[in-house]
Formats: sequence, C-alpha cells, structure tokens
Amino acid sequence: MRVIARAPSRLDLGGGWSDVPPVASDLGGVVTPIAIARHATVALEAADGKPDPLTLEPLARAALRRAGLHGVHATINSNFPVAAGLGGSSAAGVALQGAIAAWKGEFVEPMDLVRRARIVETEDLRIAGGWQDYCAAAFGGVLGMRFTDDAPVVRPIAVGEAVLAEFERRAVPVYTGESRISSRTITGVLDAWRDRRGDVRANLTHMRDLALEMETALERGELGTLSDLVRAHWTRQRALHEDITTERIDALIAATAAVGARGYKALGASGGGCVLLLCGAEEADAVRRTAATLGEVLPFTVARTGVQITVAR
Repeated sequence: MRVIARAPSRLDLGGGWSDVPPVASDLGGVVTPIAIARHATVALEAADGKPDPLTLEPLARAALRRAGLHGVHATINSNFPVAAGLGGSSAAGVALQGAIAAWKGEFVEPMDLVRRARIVETEDLRIAGGWQDYCAAAFGGVLGMRFTDDAPVVRPIAVGEAVLAEFERRAVPVYTGESRISSRTITGVLDAWRDRRGDVRANLTHMRDLALEMETALERGELGTLSDLVRAHWTRQRALHEDITTERIDALIAATAAVGARGYKALGASGGGCVLLLCGAEEADAVRRTAATLGEVLPFTVARTGVQITVAR
C-alpha cells in the first residue's frame, strides 16, 4: 500500500502570536490566514528495502513513533521554501497525520489532525508555536480563527471567486532567502507577555483587533482596506521583538512601497523568511519586478481545500 497526503501552506494576514498559549487564553486569540496551493506532500509505504528509519526527518520519525507504526517509510517534499514563515512544518505535520490515519484505516476529522500534528511538534520535538498553521493546512481556504486554551474555533470566511482571483493578482509573497529560527523569536515574545511588558501586551492586543477588522474586509471584498490593515499590523508586529525585521526585509518593503506596495508584513515569526506585499491591480507588475531584484517572488493560488489524501493499493 502507498498513501500520499498533501496539505497547503498559508499566508498569515494578521493576529499572529495570539494563537500561542498563554496569549491565546489571556487575550482571546484571533488569527486570519489564507491557505495557498504550495503544499507539503507526504508519502507512506512499506519500509522493505528503504533506508533505515533513523535517516527519516525528525518530524516524520516522531510522528510514526507516536502513532506506533513500524515497518513504514515516510518521505516529505514541499513546493515552497522551507523555514520561510509559510507554516510549512505544520503543513507537513498535518499531511503526516492524514497519511498515518489513512494507513491505519481511520477516518479523522480535520481538527483531530490539527491536534495530533501540534502534539508531535510541541511535545515530542519541543518546538514552540501556536495553532493557526495547522488549522490552515487542515481546513484550507480563507479562515477566521478564535483561540483560547485548547479549543480552536475555525470559521471559513465566505469570499467570492472574483475577490479571490483579485487577491491572487494583488498579493505578492517574496522569499528573502534569509534563514530564520522562529521558535527563538516566539519564545522572546511570550516571555515578554508573561513578564507583563506593557508595550508587548498593547501591540499584541492591537494585532488581534486588526485581525478582526481583516475578517470584515475580506467578507466585503475590500482589498484596499485589507492592505491598509496589514500595513498597520506590521507596525505593531515589528515592534514586538528586535529580531522580527532585518535589513533585507526593510529594504524590500521600502523599495516596493516606492512603486505601489500599499500593505506589507513579514510572514510567520519572521527574522527572515517571506514577506507579503499587497498592492493595487495597476501597481502589481511594478511591485513584482522590483521585488524580484531583492528576493524570490512566489507565484501562488488560494488553496480552496485543506489536506487531501490518496490511497493506492
């Protein structure tokens, strides 16, 4: 038997960190991501003749061990830059859990895949993080999420196909080429939250509120308003921790803003990785050309569905 599962990565528009405990429970997290059709793909097959399990990626090894699967080989591939702020490890984790469930003949709801994938990363691999990336990978589409302690509520946001097509035209993800260590930045922000630092608490509260406004803008198809909200979010986001922005990110934003980028933010916990640029339809070509001189522009479409599983016997 061979099982193939794939799950989308995402663009996080607003509310990041408010999905991470203890901020989620203290503040009441709100996050607004859009899943994109750049996927992590997992293949499971019998291990006969395959490399030793110790050669597997740590994520795959941990997931198989927790599931009690022996004699099974896993490979993980992706069509997006790794460690780039796109939620790629979570997409791989959700795809792994979907593939494992299919291998065992189980039907598992998307939220259960989310929980299983998050446990492997946070408990087995000791990687700090929140919930939103797993939810985007499991459910796909445009999402409005609410978070408390351990009960994420995922609400699909109804966005018309014409608006989605316009978003695909006007949104420009760019990979800066810089490596990033998100867990260190996340830990720094969370420590500041626990220490009740007023500036960090005020910024995270404002970011959560902006995510709520983004939901409304998406529902109404107001992409210009969305761009303005993303720009305001970046002002608060970059103030959370000194490692969130870099010279390259600042240079990319400055250069593309000069030719029409209206909204911009680093994706994920940042410190490198990808930057999302939002612009008007008339400025899109100029923004893409300028961005391409400073990084790798990543063409994308919105992923209308979440994790998908194929079983071949």
